[in-house]
Amino acid sequence: MKKYFHLIYKVISLSILVVLLLSQSVLAQENTEEQTGPDKRPAKPAFESGLLFDQQTSTIPVKNTLEFVIQHRFATVENGISDLWGIWGVSNIRLGLNFVPMKNLMVGWGTTKFKKAQDFQVKYNILQQTRSNSMPVSLTIYGNWQIDCSADDAFGLDYKFSNRYSYFSELIVTRRFSNALSVQFAPTFTHFNAVDSLVDHDRIGLSFGARYKVSPQVSFIATYDLPLKIKGITEWIPVPEPAKPNFCVGAEISTSTHAFHLWLGSSQGILPQEVMMNNKNDFFEGQFMLGLNITRVWNF
Repeated sequence: MKKYFHLIYKVISLSILVVLLLSQSVLAQENTEEQTGPDKRPAKPAFESGLLFDQQTSTIPVKNTLEFVIQHRFATVENGISDLWGIWGVSNIRLGLNFVPMKNLMVGWGTTKFKKAQDFQVKYNILQQTRSNSMPVSLTIYGNWQIDCSADDAFGLDYKFSNRYSYFSELIVTRRFSNALSVQFAPTFTHFNAVDSLVDHDRIGLSFGARYKVSPQVSFIATYDLPLKIKGITEWIPVPEPAKPNFCVGAEISTSTHAFHLWLGSSQGILPQEVMMNNKNDFFEGQFMLGLNITRVWNF
């Protein structure tokens, strides 16, 4: 009997020792969390790609990443089967290369079929949403410079090379609400050095975007670009020929190195200044087209 009591005593003593050790471990962990504060590591990117149809997102790949971009827009579906709902019509395409030389900074170049345009762009993450939401949003600045390479006579009698320039800038505010839902909002500014006499040189706009992830690879995405009817930036006078809003809705399929977008949208222009200044199609009047984007990244 004494042998059994001795065994029970050892088991109880060992159990108490384990409980005490575990308690000390938990207390040490809690003290460490109190000392270090909330988790300030960046949250997972809100979007799978740096593109959301025609819009930019806050997503920038890691340092030394090279990204190849294909953006394609068919013609509108208005002619029906006569041009296979725009697939046989006049299309627009852009090819681009982006590089990340340092953390949170991306630079890029692209060439577009319409206007034979060449563009140079830069994107920088100022703030990033944290995992603990101590920083609740990501804040990103984006800008580009486009050079219209059309023939000289496209710019009228008073031609100057600077007439070819246009600029776009925006401040992108992004929040990842959950693993499935991410949204973004961006006030934008567009400037063209040379425009038609009925159009203002400058345009303020608002862009909205959202993604809802339905599986690890597939998401539904939608965007809305709204050019505001403001002339001279500070004078609230309707512009005689305002651009139409650009609405896009479709799907994204992504992997670790690719992103593929397929959607219906109203703007055949690809660069954001073309969307904000020159879109004449109304999605809800049937003036929309099929579009697609493909991105591929390599890390060096």
